[in-house]
Amino acid sequence: MTLRIGVDTGGTFTDVVAFDEETGTIHVRKVSSTPEDPGLAIVDGVQQVLHQMGGTAGTDPGGADGGGAARHGAARHGAARHGADDGGAAQGRATRTMAEVAYFAHGTTVGTNALLTRRGARTGVLTTRGFRDLLELGRGRRPRLYDLQADKPTPFAPRDLRLEVTERVRHDGRVETPLDEQDVRTAAKTLREAGVEAVAVCLLYSFLRPEHEERVGEILAEELPGVHISLSSRVLPEFREYERLSTVVTNAYVGPVVSAYLARLRERLAARGLSAVPHVTQSNGGIIPFEAAEEFPVRMVLSGPSTGVVGAAGICAAAGHPDIITFDMGGTSSDVSLVRGGVPKVTTGMELDGRPIRTPMLDIHTVGAGGGSLARVDAGGHLKVGPASAGADPGPACYGKGSEASVTDANVLLHTLNPTQLLGGRMSVDEGAARAAVGRLAHRAGLGTEETAQGILRVVTANMARAIRVISVQRGYDPRDYTLVPFGGAGPLHASRLARELGMRTVLVPPTPGAQSALGLLMTDVRADFSRTRIQPFDSSSAGRLGTLYGELATEARDWFEAEEIAPGDRSVERTAELRYAGQNYEIPVQVPDGALDGEAVRTVLESFSAEHRRLYGYDSPGEPVEAVTLRVRAVGSVPRAQLPREEAQGADATASLTGVRDVHLPELGGFTPVPVHDRALMRPGNRVEGPAVIEQMDTTTVLLPGDVLTVDAHSNLVIEVPDAAHATHAAGSAAPQR
Repeated sequence: MTLRIGVDTGGTFTDVVAFDEETGTIHVRKVSSTPEDPGLAIVDGVQQVLHQMGGTAGTDPGGADGGGAARHGAARHGAARHGADDGGAAQGRATRTMAEVAYFAHGTTVGTNALLTRRGARTGVLTTRGFRDLLELGRGRRPRLYDLQADKPTPFAPRDLRLEVTERVRHDGRVETPLDEQDVRTAAKTLREAGVEAVAVCLLYSFLRPEHEERVGEILAEELPGVHISLSSRVLPEFREYERLSTVVTNAYVGPVVSAYLARLRERLAARGLSAVPHVTQSNGGIIPFEAAEEFPVRMVLSGPSTGVVGAAGICAAAGHPDIITFDMGGTSSDVSLVRGGVPKVTTGMELDGRPIRTPMLDIHTVGAGGGSLARVDAGGHLKVGPASAGADPGPACYGKGSEASVTDANVLLHTLNPTQLLGGRMSVDEGAARAAVGRLAHRAGLGTEETAQGILRVVTANMARAIRVISVQRGYDPRDYTLVPFGGAGPLHASRLARELGMRTVLVPPTPGAQSALGLLMTDVRADFSRTRIQPFDSSSAGRLGTLYGELATEARDWFEAEEIAPGDRSVERTAELRYAGQNYEIPVQVPDGALDGEAVRTVLESFSAEHRRLYGYDSPGEPVEAVTLRVRAVGSVPRAQLPREEAQGADATASLTGVRDVHLPELGGFTPVPVHDRALMRPGNRVEGPAVIEQMDTTTVLLPGDVLTVDAHSNLVIEVPDAAHATHAAGSAAPQR
């Protein structure tokens, strides 16, 4: 059992990456997704990559679906071979089987899609008497201050399914009113008659005393067999009642959907010989077994995007770029995240479609700017791009079915994208349709066709830059100190423009940007988060109580390690405390050192808190009392990872990868200009290319603007040095020959 497989499901393609520990090779396969049942594409993709590794893929690297394939070996890692001979190195070897797979991990958007499309389970809610409407009342602040027509999101649980039970726990954990068990049974009968598939339970202060919720759960299990039950004291044992209620309702709403999906997939994989325990990615970037994920599906909301960030962090740390900003641009949206010191930034929650979700997750910000984002002219005559998207159907106009201008159409018209074919020749492109769509928009805007296309790219670049500023500048980080790492099908295409917009000087394009999320699944660890809210002073006098709480969380982590059968040498625990000045209503997470929480450790944590407060807000308040709000422990179980091989530099000359010249519209050079086109499959470490240039590969296109300098590093990453504004202007005057 030497094979490790990661699978990432997207709206258009399902990416499969297999790592052979015996030979050190990485194989990539793309197959068409099956949205009606994502598991079908997963099993098909895994079978295809196993055939490919055994050499039985023959001369059909794309397969019937046109997805394409790539192989990266120790001697040719990152060469991204996409051609009729792909798989030839494995010819003669017996087909690999599922029984050889020692590790299987999957990133999915099934839960997220169920939330966004409101296709979750029929869900009931039990709350403390008097708090039935909290889910709709929420917070007092308006989502959009000056929008008089703003509507709150429709609750996942309608009011007739939100019931109350008699009980009351005080803020200090004292029981004021015991639980009325007959109330619970009466409510269970009502919910049973209503045909609910899931029930969320959220009682006041259950994070302090979970006994009432636990008893409610036991009664519901008796009265409602087969119904998914979510307890807030298990899903989110933290304070802030509305956020806890919203999170546990979300967990219940998607629970049956995710459970059914993972159960079907587990059965399909087992039927084909998989004996390893399958894992799924969490929003925090770690993985957990399918069975554990079925209880807490809300922790998988960012399952898809998180793995790309984890993989990029690993690749870039190995390449000597620990501080990066990831930029994942797909067809509908772009996801951006910040990684510092090789560690992705983590947050404790987000809003999805106006509903708060509190669970540890990577700090990923999404904006509606993708390759399929549609351009339009608003009532004031201004050019706008997104968030509406052409999607996969009808898709951009150049794909032959759509009629509205998209970002992809603008790139095809300007020839930054191949104007005749994509996916290594397996997908035709209609430049005439793209020109017609952009031309209609240009007429409405009163601009030239190429001018409008360039405007579309400038607007979408500004949208993406705004998203990056949210996770960098607004968090106290300067993006100029970071390397931009684009991936996804459209990321490398826009990376150089985006870097210029933000003043970033270095761009790093990984070897397989189109399958980055799947590769990330082979570079992450098993993780679980445990938390407890106890609001109290954070000083030497409370160190004993805080140490006791950390001890309880450590016990939970130890039990989890045992359940997951993590070897003692592969275990690690990270402690954090969310602190605030007394009287504040927001907290800052601070690392807590290992060992006893004594006076010295408390002083160290307080110094870190003051420094972080200064970085975020520009000041601190020495001498002011500090409170601990929520204590957290993260348990990490290390697993073997795909190792990225190195290859020695083979010279700067990139002539061997040159496949032709294409006229590309570059306003810096006065319009359409002959630009060299390179095949990334033929590029080698040490190769150097000066912009303007186009680098093509099966799953993406990288564009170098005038003044850019690209070097292929030892890990076959494309490292692009971007000039500052003054140098870029000078370079534009003496770059490629004019037409």
